[in-house]
Amino acid sequence: MSSIAEKLQRKSQRAMSTKQVRLKLVYIDFWSAVKLSFLVAVCGAIVFVVVAVLVWLVLNTTGLFTQLSGLFGDILGDPNFNLLTSFSLMNVLLFSLIVGALNIVVGTVLGAIGATLYNLSVRLTGGLLVGFTNN
Repeated sequence: MSSIAEKLQRKSQRAMSTKQVRLKLVYIDFWSAVKLSFLVAVCGAIVFVVVAVLVWLVLNTTGLFTQLSGLFGDILGDPNFNLLTSFSLMNVLLFSLIVGALNIVVGTVLGAIGATLYNLSVRLTGGLLVGFTNN
């Protein structure tokens, strides 16, 4: 009788056939890259707006704005100084929406430029070689 370890050792000694596939990426479709970069930028903008509002809510709930208003009022010598006039929820939301819109435009343009530069560089480099195996 053989032990389980001997059976496992015999199984591991069998040669496994490994198939390899090598592909070259020689072209990136311009409009597909633009669409993908647009979707990624939209997701980033949504995350940025949500995070900005959540950070404002946390800071307002903890009372940090009132403490900082008192501190800046003491430093500036103005007892009526209120930090929430400059950093209200609507101001923060408007600013984050503007930055998110700019992020969408810049991200889409960068995706288009990246696809164009890659397609131009393929003429010199021959493309990106990618290998896959079925392990």
